[in-house]
Amino acid sequence: MGITNNQDLHRFEVSLEEGTGFLRYQIESDTMHLLYVEVPPEARGHGVAGELSHAALEFAKERGLKVIPVCSYVAAYLRRHPEYSGMVRN
Repeated sequence: MGITNNQDLHRFEVSLEEGTGFLRYQIESDTMHLLYVEVPPEARGHGVAGELSHAALEFAKERGLKVIPVCSYVAAYLRRHPEYSGMVRN
């Protein structure tokens, strides 16, 4: 899955046959706010949101950023992937 970081639009995105899936974010100082995931309805249930979440978290990890999961999907992803728990800002 070819996920790119579109820094101009502040989102990780992937082009799909059904449209574009993305995870919008905002970075303030040392914190990355993961705002929301949008996946075309026809592409849901195929792991796209999980791949976008993974890409965003790896980006934050590589840069030493803390994360705030505003998006409920990203919050659920973090609960399933405790290896990222040390990155979550309370």
